[in-house]
Amino acid sequence: MKAISNWLETWTRFRPDAEALVDVDAGRRWTYAALHNEALCWAGRLAEAGIGPGDRVSLLAHNRGETFALLFACAELGAILCPMNWRLSAPELLWQLENAGSGLLVTDGEHADMLTSALPSLSLEDGCGDVAVTGPGSRLDDPWVMMYTSGTTGRPKGALLTHGQLHWNALNTILACDLAQTDSTLTFTPLFHTGGLNCLSTPLLHRGGRVVLTRGFDPAQSLRLIQQEGVTLLMGVPTIYQMMADHPDFEGTDLSTVRDALCGGAPLSAPLLRRYLARDIPLRQGFGMTEVGPNCFSMPHDAVESKIESVGKPIPHVAMRLVRPDGTDCDVDEPGELLLSGPAVFGGYWNNPAADAKSFVDGWFRTGDVLACDADGFYRVAGRIKEMFISGGENVYPAEVEAAIFEHPGVAQVAVIGVPHERWGEVGHAFIEPQPGAAIDLDALRAHLLARLAKYKVPKRFDLFDALPRTASGKIDKVSLKHQTLTEETP
Repeated sequence: MKAISNWLETWTRFRPDAEALVDVDAGRRWTYAALHNEALCWAGRLAEAGIGPGDRVSLLAHNRGETFALLFACAELGAILCPMNWRLSAPELLWQLENAGSGLLVTDGEHADMLTSALPSLSLEDGCGDVAVTGPGSRLDDPWVMMYTSGTTGRPKGALLTHGQLHWNALNTILACDLAQTDSTLTFTPLFHTGGLNCLSTPLLHRGGRVVLTRGFDPAQSLRLIQQEGVTLLMGVPTIYQMMADHPDFEGTDLSTVRDALCGGAPLSAPLLRRYLARDIPLRQGFGMTEVGPNCFSMPHDAVESKIESVGKPIPHVAMRLVRPDGTDCDVDEPGELLLSGPAVFGGYWNNPAADAKSFVDGWFRTGDVLACDADGFYRVAGRIKEMFISGGENVYPAEVEAAIFEHPGVAQVAVIGVPHERWGEVGHAFIEPQPGAAIDLDALRAHLLARLAKYKVPKRFDLFDALPRTASGKIDKVSLKHQTLTEETP
């Protein structure tokens, strides 16, 4: 008997003909029985290549349905899937292959020639083969996926996501979002990020629901698919929701099937929220990370507007604390570092005991994020500890300043970073992307901020951008902005 059951195997027993996955760009659809069989056939190909328990299988490919077949093939064999960010350079990818000690590289046709000389490889274009193989399965504490963190400082770290983490994250999401077998989601964010793979996709496959997958995000395609496929749940960053709302097809598209829309990665503006509420779609802010969840908070539907500055309340089976630098618990509305524990916490960093020792304290995972909890039990994000800067001896959290800037008319996106200053040590530098057609009066914006924030928190410089740089997951790329700023200031 296997260590734990395969989710696809379970639903093949109970709902074999129910549709599990749609790969829009490939024109393919899988029932649970078909996807389970394809996963077993991929397990056969991997086994023929020498893959067994604990071995790492790296995947370099755009979003495609075979990713899920490979995911469950690895579960069958007890192997670890390592989805790779195809936006990285060849040297960065080669470093990850070496660091992971991957035994096999699987690629699509677009990336087949990029790294194939590095180690044995398979091509997704060759298919899964005809030989289905069952394996020993995996235990809950076995690693299932290894995702490399963004590496904002130093080399990326390989976060080991266990079967237990994905299982409990799925259960937490099922409870927080009331997922049903009739639910479906549109996944357009990259599957090499936890948001694309684990925010709604794997929870829905755990629940017996349906995943509609696209290669990437296109607002026109997304709106069309929501209507055609009867999508019920969405997940994205504010930029994605803004692009859909600004598209000419937004008002004319039937969005009546969408009952829930999760939003994370950046603050949500009130004007954008109101556009979706006008279509009876609650945009619910949340918060999580690769190492935990990624779903950690959930916003009650009746509070999406009244608590727009919040990311909601803790979801089930996630314990959390907010602590001061000395480790004592924070008071109400007092910002502190978020600590998390519970079964949805990851299994540590790959071959990096120093990072583990720094990240775990008495069984609690140190997120490096600063949050505050109000008297009603709602949490708001103040910023990252590493993003915090000190201006004239006072701590400034960029997220607080960004939230105030968002309240000014015409602001679509904003990022605030700390930059060196001769007198104050550091000051704020704000980068703003206006809403389409909007003109932002910077003097009026400064007055707006001075009425809401202490003077030392108000940025000393404001720059307007037609489009701010973004990472593969759609978040604003603050590392790029920081580098650009430092480059500009270097003589």
